[in-house]
Amino acid sequence: MSVDRRQRTRSGAAGVELRLWAVRGATKAERNDPGVIVEATEELMRELIARNDLVPERMVSCIFTSTHDLNAEFPAVAARNLGLDKVPLLCAQEVDVPGAMVSVIRTLVHYYAPSDHTPAHAYLGEAQELRSDLKAAQ
Repeated sequence: MSVDRRQRTRSGAAGVELRLWAVRGATKAERNDPGVIVEATEELMRELIARNDLVPERMVSCIFTSTHDLNAEFPAVAARNLGLDKVPLLCAQEVDVPGAMVSVIRTLVHYYAPSDHTPAHAYLGEAQELRSDLKAAQ
């Protein structure tokens, strides 16, 4: 069953029609340390915010996952540090697939933007290998 796109739009400032979008990103943390996890996640979130002109008022939610080896801190702490205190945040553990890249923090951010917007995903550092199809767009 498809959802009528009009159900996922709203008007923004100056009557600009806004649409619900989602953008993904990932990065690696050098080690399982609270400060390192927060620093890596802050860098990722800053990049996503800059690439997509995100403001907290238009952000609907952020989902964070981390691989099983990163459990010293919640990645959402970084989002709170960046002022996203009114945006619902959720942390979960990534599926532990044998042979998959370790020490990875991923995010999926839902937000409203103009209907002609193009989401700009951000895969930083070694995490670019997770989405080689997006490498040229980095």
